[in-house]
Amino acid sequence: MSSSVMSRLLVLSSVGIGGYLTGSYLERRKTVPTSDYVNTGTLGDFCPKPALPIFGTVSAASIIPASSQPPATVNVSRVGQIMKYGFPGLDNVRSFDDYVLSYDRRTRVAHWVFEHMTPDTVKHNDAVDRAKCDFKPDESVHPFFRSLNSDYKGSGFDRGHMAAAGNHRTEQKHCDQTFFLTNMAPQVGVGFNRDKWNHLERYVRKLTKEYPNVYCCTGPLYLPRKEDDGKLYVKYQVIGANNVAVPTHFYKVIVMEMSDGRLEMESYVLPNQKIDDKTPLTMFQVPPETVERAAGLLFFDKIARNKLTKINGKKV
Repeated sequence: MSSSVMSRLLVLSSVGIGGYLTGSYLERRKTVPTSDYVNTGTLGDFCPKPALPIFGTVSAASIIPASSQPPATVNVSRVGQIMKYGFPGLDNVRSFDDYVLSYDRRTRVAHWVFEHMTPDTVKHNDAVDRAKCDFKPDESVHPFFRSLNSDYKGSGFDRGHMAAAGNHRTEQKHCDQTFFLTNMAPQVGVGFNRDKWNHLERYVRKLTKEYPNVYCCTGPLYLPRKEDDGKLYVKYQVIGANNVAVPTHFYKVIVMEMSDGRLEMESYVLPNQKIDDKTPLTMFQVPPETVERAAGLLFFDKIARNKLTKINGKKV
C-alpha cells in the first residue's frame, strides 16, 4: 500500500474519532428544558433521570417538582410503621402521609393500598371534616396513566375508596389525601360501596377498640368466570376516556396486633355488585392464600402463618 493511501486513511480515522469524542462531550454537556414535560406531560422534551431501583419504583406521592421547587419528602418512619410486616409488591409504590399504595398504570387502579390504624387515628376529630375533601387526580402519576373525575362521570359507578377516609382522622390533610383518584376504584354504589363495603370498612375500624394496632391491605381483583361455551374468561368493564378498569371483586386482608405482640389475621373477598344487606360479613371470609393466588401478591410476608394465633377467627 502506498504512503499516500496510508496518509489518507490516518487522516480519515483521526477526523472520525475526533468527531465522535466531540459529539459525546457535547451530548453530556447538553441541557434539555423540562418545563414543558413537567407541566404538560408532552413527549417533546425529555430530561435524563437517574437510574431507578432494579426492583421497581418507589416515589413520594406529590406533584413532580419543578427545578425551582424543593424535592418532595417522604415520612420514612411512618412508612416503616405502615409497612411493618412487608410490602406485597414494589411496583409504582407511592407513599402518602398516612397510607401507602402500589399503582397499576395499566388498569388505572391500585394493585394494593396499605393502612395502619390505631385507636387514635380513627377516633372522631372535630378538626377533620370529610365534607371539605375533593376528589382529585394524582399528579404524581404520568398523564398517560392517570384516572380523572371525568372517567367516572355518567359511568354509573362510585369512586370507591381503598383507604377509607374514616380511617385517617388525625389531621385534615390525611383525610384529604384519601381522595386522590389513585386511591379510588369504580364500585357499584347502592348495595355495595354505600352499604356492604362500608360495613366492612366500619368493622375494620371497630377492631381498634380491641387491638392497639390494625394493619389492613385493600385492593381489586379481576376473577375469571365461566361463559356459555364452558370456558373460563377474565372479563371486566372499563370506563371513561382513560379506560379505568372496573374490578370484579375487592379484597381486604387484615392483621390485628395485640399489646403482647400476638397476631391474628382475617381476609375477605366481596363481589363488586349489589349485596343483600342481611348477608353477614363472615360469608365473605376466605383463606388468605386464596386472595394471594388471585391477586398475585404475598401479604404480610414477614409473618410466618404458623405464628398467627387465629386466621378468620379460627385457632391456627
